Amino acid sequence: MPDKPSVLFVCVHNAGRSQMAAAWLTHLAGDRVEVRSAGSNPGTEVNPAAVTAMAEVGIDISAETPKILTVDAVKESDVCITMGCGDTCPVFPGKRYLDWKLEDPAGQGVEAVRPIRDAIKTLVEGLIDEITPGTTASRPTEGRS
Repeated sequence: MPDKPSVLFVCVHNAGRSQMAAAWLTHLAGDRVEVRSAGSNPGTEVNPAAVTAMAEVGIDISAETPKILTVDAVKESDVCITMGCGDTCPVFPGKRYLDWKLEDPAGQGVEAVRPIRDAIKTLVEGLIDEITPGTTASRPTEGRS
């Protein structure tokens, strides 16, 4: 894996799970990882309950917008993670593909989204430990507290 690995999170609408995962990875890994998210059928906005749940832990995703999954996004990523929604990503040699089985937060209130948010954080912390050797997810990067 390159010095700065690239991760793509994919779910159908790119409005909940993949947005929260991308935000957690950006928050916890800082500039050590390039982060993307996309959806095969993007929604019109990020799930408001996901925005609220992430705000509760100090992460603002209110300005994010769902993006369409492209072949280029997969080609440019070292790790492609689908979010338990059965999406089919284009497959290229040398890429790592994971599927995280997570409940869909669509149509649910913030109370139901909190456990999904927390499960995503745990998965992201494990991912950071795997793809950024010599660092840990809980260790702050320089200039971050």
